[in-house]
Amino acid sequence: MANGVAGEKIEKTETVKIIYARRAVRKYKDKPVDRKLIEQVLDAGRMAPSAMNKQPWQFYVLTKRDMIQSFSAEIAGVALKGILKSGISGMKQVIKTAAGLLHFPHGIDLHALKDPVFYGAPVVIFLSAPRGSEWAALDIGMCAQNIMLAAKSAGLDTCPVGFGKYVENTKIYYRLHVPATEEVRLAIIMGYGDESPEMHERIRDNVLFID
Repeated sequence: MANGVAGEKIEKTETVKIIYARRAVRKYKDKPVDRKLIEQVLDAGRMAPSAMNKQPWQFYVLTKRDMIQSFSAEIAGVALKGILKSGISGMKQVIKTAAGLLHFPHGIDLHALKDPVFYGAPVVIFLSAPRGSEWAALDIGMCAQNIMLAAKSAGLDTCPVGFGKYVENTKIYYRLHVPATEEVRLAIIMGYGDESPEMHERIRDNVLFID
């Protein structure tokens, strides 16, 4: 079949179990995450491979709810305003973006209404890299995956948030203290999940062995 997940025959080591168990979670319990645990998860991110071992990532972490909500509102506004400027041709994208910002898999959630970008998560991690770095996107991606898998192994849930990159265009961006030589590439939200999303089917007809 074209979709599904192979895995019935793979050895289920703890690492493999975590890979298969990780989900993008957008609903969180109102429970803080200990700073030492956040640091341990970031340590796993630091262990990611990077081009020429430059380890280009920097982490900017938010844990205060009022600050998270402020950044969430600012980013949502910037994202929608930017698309609206494209005029009528951008209306489909506006609808798509709004749907992404208001992603309620289990109905309307009050936390998500107050926090449309970060879904009420108690931790937001912005990942940055030097501007103009050819391999930064790949490096940040590998670092982010390490962070999300380590978080899952520690009993936490996560979700990568692409809208995080819009933070640079907000009027409160300065509060992150990101140097002008860096650019934010991604945000990851983290906390104790309050939902159990179903696993999506995986495409299986995307491999070509070259003999």
